[in-house]
Amino acid sequence: MVLEEIATDLRLRNRAVPRPQEHQVLIKVSACAVCRTDLHVVDGDLPATQLPLIPGHEIVGRVVSCGSAVNQSQLGQRVGVPWLASTCGQCRFCRSNRENLCESARFTGYQLDGGYAEYVLADSRFCFSIPEAYPDHQAAPLLCAGLIGFRSLRLSGDGQNLGLYGFGAAAHIVIQIALSKGRKIFAFTRPGDEKGQSFARQLGATWAGGSDELPPNRLDAAIIFAPDGRLIPQALKALDRGGVVVCAGIHMSQIPSFSYQDLWGERIVRSVANLTRQDGIDFFDLAADISIRTEIQTYHLEQANQALSDLRNGRVQGAAVLVM
Repeated sequence: MVLEEIATDLRLRNRAVPRPQEHQVLIKVSACAVCRTDLHVVDGDLPATQLPLIPGHEIVGRVVSCGSAVNQSQLGQRVGVPWLASTCGQCRFCRSNRENLCESARFTGYQLDGGYAEYVLADSRFCFSIPEAYPDHQAAPLLCAGLIGFRSLRLSGDGQNLGLYGFGAAAHIVIQIALSKGRKIFAFTRPGDEKGQSFARQLGATWAGGSDELPPNRLDAAIIFAPDGRLIPQALKALDRGGVVVCAGIHMSQIPSFSYQDLWGERIVRSVANLTRQDGIDFFDLAADISIRTEIQTYHLEQANQALSDLRNGRVQGAAVLVM
């Protein structure tokens, strides 16, 4: 499914199966989750990339061919392909264990063709092993919703009361990790989204309400998954002194002005950028230990436009996944 022009539907196209270069593997795709970042790419919210483009960066499949520098023992292995496709390995960020900030990084489904396809190429050094307990379609959301959610949770600190703004694919995974660590979750959905609030409570949220409401307890931290800049001042109002607001998305609408008093008291606002490979290793070890469950809605590959539309309009509970 190919994006040929920004802000238009993807089109089903036949292409030749690509051949892997030196460090690449060719993967026969089993499933690819649909991420909000895909929406930002398709809708043109992110700076324009080269078109035509195949979106998708939460990919699970099996290696069917290897480049010359790849150990042939990888043939047949099940792997996951994330957003981070490659880095330079030489800059000050890469050399200080911050490869997520590499200025020469390239990204799956943005600068490189992604997983809305039957086959995809990926750098073998940036692929992950998937815990065997997960079927392909259940594992796919872990490759971004899980990974970015995990990094966001790490950056939120260890406070007891955690707010999650936007209860979608990432939040429904993060809540399971946070509860395993004994934290209390306060879930915020679109105002009036009783179904979403009920879903959050079913997963263990102490409280669930609209994003325009204040929770019954002060928050030690808040993670904002929804791409709505208006949520930052709202989250600050709910935050206790010394707390942190973590903005987990790659894109957010304009942030309105707010009173310095809402920030005062050593409150922090910070963003999350991409992921490191170490994040992936740590996260998949944890996923295997606590048996994270993913709630999914499946679509066939040719239904990618419907999946994107459902995500855009808040009709997906959990994560949307394309299955081949």
